[in-house]
Amino acid sequence: MGDFLFGRFTLWGTSIVFFIGSGAGSYFSHYFLIPAGLFLCLSLLGLIDFLNKDHPVLGNYPLVGRMRYLLESIRPELRQYFFESDSDELPFSRNQRAMVYQRAKDYQAKKSFGTELNLYDESYAWVNHSISTTKIEDNNFRTTVGAKPDKQYAVSLLNISGMSFGALSPPAIHALNAGAKIGGFAHNTGEGSLSEYHEAGGGDIIWQISTGYFGCRKPDGSFDPDLFGEKAASDQVKMIEIKLSQGAKPGHGGVLPGPKVNKEIAETRGVPEGLTCESPSSHSEFSSPRELLEFAYRLKSLSGGKPVGIKLCIGHPWEFVAIVKAMVETGQNCDFITVDGSEGGTGAAPTEFSDNIGSPLRDALVFVDNALIGAGLRDKVKVAASGKIISSYDMLRICALGADWINMARPFMFSLGCIQAKDCGSGRCPTGITTQDPGRYRVLDIPSRAKRVANFHRHSIEAVAELMESVGVHHPSELNRRHIVRRLSASEIKLADQIYPKVSANALITGEGRMDDPRLSVYWPLVTADSFGLSEEIKAELNS
Repeated sequence: MGDFLFGRFTLWGTSIVFFIGSGAGSYFSHYFLIPAGLFLCLSLLGLIDFLNKDHPVLGNYPLVGRMRYLLESIRPELRQYFFESDSDELPFSRNQRAMVYQRAKDYQAKKSFGTELNLYDESYAWVNHSISTTKIEDNNFRTTVGAKPDKQYAVSLLNISGMSFGALSPPAIHALNAGAKIGGFAHNTGEGSLSEYHEAGGGDIIWQISTGYFGCRKPDGSFDPDLFGEKAASDQVKMIEIKLSQGAKPGHGGVLPGPKVNKEIAETRGVPEGLTCESPSSHSEFSSPRELLEFAYRLKSLSGGKPVGIKLCIGHPWEFVAIVKAMVETGQNCDFITVDGSEGGTGAAPTEFSDNIGSPLRDALVFVDNALIGAGLRDKVKVAASGKIISSYDMLRICALGADWINMARPFMFSLGCIQAKDCGSGRCPTGITTQDPGRYRVLDIPSRAKRVANFHRHSIEAVAELMESVGVHHPSELNRRHIVRRLSASEIKLADQIYPKVSANALITGEGRMDDPRLSVYWPLVTADSFGLSEEIKAELNS
């Protein structure tokens, strides 16, 4: 009885009592019918909860238990708006998002009263400045990619990373590409193929080809060279990127549920409308480093000589070493390599893949840079980097560690108006960016959002230039690991050049010079161009 009076059944019991009272009152006045109906519904709902066997909390706490699910559903919003610290990165902090919003709206991203960071934290890093500063007259920093002179592409220091049509709404894709057109930078299509909304913006495009070969596939899902050649001939398509893996879910294929495969998406990807669209976890066109490079050169030929590169998240080190060795042995080089860190974003991925699979960006980038240096390929193969880069300091730091240019995805979503609701996979995006619901994405005004995209790019580049002037350099290519400092403890700091392993130019080829990275020195003689893996004999030898 106590549970009904002052316990877990109190609200349910009170509803029953008020229903009985209101029902009795309705005999005297029809005004009692409304509360009687309300309390009847609550009483029945409480009974349903009491009999519930699927949710023990509801069964033991009728009506009251529903408050748990209500509060749980709005917990992210409560945390983000009321309880989250300005510096909590979940995954991007309020300060970081505010910086993007300000730059996108053409405001000054300035702050008063000094830093809020703990400069003595063991993970704190900074860039060394110079007494002899520089003056940069032209901040239009570019890197020339490609071997064929008439097809080379001068890529901007900052570009839009891969986000597919299907993951993003039509006006979001259109606005991003229109912004790229205004700002003179590139927009990666993501694996969802080249859509009419990419073309509508008129901006430069990096066409990403993934395991599903969307947009250039035959009905059986295999690669269609004729269809690829036709689309790759577009003047908007400046480079081709073969996606091997993605930082947020490396080694995991993608699935777009049938109900989301509408007519537009089906036509863009070349898949049946209304049926579940799957991306395999690996490519069917190649199964070895040698075949990968042959496929890359096939794409280069079909596209008329446009630059072709690969994108990957570093996993087993010997696999990437095998790719580099295949370049050396065959003389067929990728024009660029995009290193995607495991901290990168995605619309939906298994938790374990996002949290515990793949190499983080900075470690992966140094490894890739060292491998190319050691193989004598660094001047021929350019390196792009992506994965939770948002500020101009982030850009400078990543360039100092080995990147030629930077790709960002989520920061450009912020410039469109993303509020980090982290509900990208549900189709109920509150800002209309990651949904295919016309009733939701109608709020995206393409011209104004495109301008914000271009503003964010321009102000980010300007801020990088200011940082480089303070450092005393004129171009990102002059940055190196000696410019970055990191605190290791309260009493110890080291340059990034002292923290990360060093490799001398051509050391893997000649066997001379420094080779501080054991992954390279151990695996280089063991891998071949004909296999991504190691033979069973070698595995047994390494494990012995």
